[in-house]
Amino acid sequence: MTFEWMVALRYLRSPNRPAVLRLVTLLAMIGVAAGVTTLVIALSMNTGFRQAIRDRLLSVTAHANLKPLDPDGIRDYRALIARLESAPDVRSIEPAVYNTVLLSIGGRAHPLVLKGVDPALELRAGGALKHVVKGSDDLTAEKDGIPALVIGHLLAEDIGIAVGDYVTLTSPQGNLTPFGMLPRSRRFRVTGIFDSGFYDYDANWAFVTLPTAQELAGVGDVVNLLEVRVDKLDEARKVADELVRRAGPGFTADTWMDENSALFRALSLEKLVTALFVGLITFVAGLNILVVLTMTVADRARDIAVLMAMGARRAQVRRIFILQGLAVSLAGTVAGLVAGYGIALIANHWQLIPLNPQVYAIPYVPFHPNSFDAIWIAAAALAISIAATIPPARSASRILPVEILRFE
Repeated sequence: MTFEWMVALRYLRSPNRPAVLRLVTLLAMIGVAAGVTTLVIALSMNTGFRQAIRDRLLSVTAHANLKPLDPDGIRDYRALIARLESAPDVRSIEPAVYNTVLLSIGGRAHPLVLKGVDPALELRAGGALKHVVKGSDDLTAEKDGIPALVIGHLLAEDIGIAVGDYVTLTSPQGNLTPFGMLPRSRRFRVTGIFDSGFYDYDANWAFVTLPTAQELAGVGDVVNLLEVRVDKLDEARKVADELVRRAGPGFTADTWMDENSALFRALSLEKLVTALFVGLITFVAGLNILVVLTMTVADRARDIAVLMAMGARRAQVRRIFILQGLAVSLAGTVAGLVAGYGIALIANHWQLIPLNPQVYAIPYVPFHPNSFDAIWIAAAALAISIAATIPPARSASRILPVEILRFE
């Protein structure tokens, strides 16, 4: 242990210090710990929201969508899929048909998004059919020709639908008759109920086979778009551009980041604002350290004069008080990190803070602390604390031993 560290720690542990100085030192350490704890919890909550929303969103939606510029859809989609499957980082490609329909049963009705899928491809890609919690993910039609339907659990609870019930879906894209355009309706049997964990999908989506959706929409063997899942989420834009190039003119592509850019941009801005405002707590704690050291310099002026008279250099005196402030900051930072990560992990594991999924899309506040946040939070707390030690340390090094010891 160096001379500076030994003297700094003795000042902190000295039983002869005034009680008010010991109290202010303790409050300074608690202030640093409180600031670090609050910052860890706030940032882990923001990161948790971002990851939870992204994971739940991508559990039922594609990473990239290849769309035709032609409003009539994609006709030769099988050949196009075969041409695109060899693109780098492409995990799967699925054709899909989307249609907005009205579900009705027993006098109750609810609008929903009906998605036509290839069940085998949907299961392989890990879509909503992988999250069936009641019934079966089998979309095979019954022997009497009534097609199967899989719906979200919130929709089932809202209307009172159980597995095995029969419902009617009505599409606004109807048949042209002498009496005008009449909506097209068809009866379905509910074979499964899924729980994706994302409110909008669980309350407003349903799945049928691709041919059934095409028939209800009144189109031939045509799909609206191709849904692509990639190996690396951050490379989705690059993969989408490559797919557009391979598909040729007449196609465009967007990614999960494009479709939800406003949401994730808002979360990033919230994280920055949170860090700035919560960081003010650590700044205030740094001011407490400045007060502690200023009071210590005043209280230990004679000791400092004796040290300098015995040969201690001014730089060594400065380092004594910088290290004293650093010790208080280190103790508070370590305590804050332990408390912050402990609270965040416990709150996330036990789901201590419930939320309304209709508002927040997820049922509880998620906390996902990460090591990168810990590094920069600790660095910021220590930097603020060290900056606060500089004025009193310089003041201590400028003490003139002759003036202090003249009357001793």
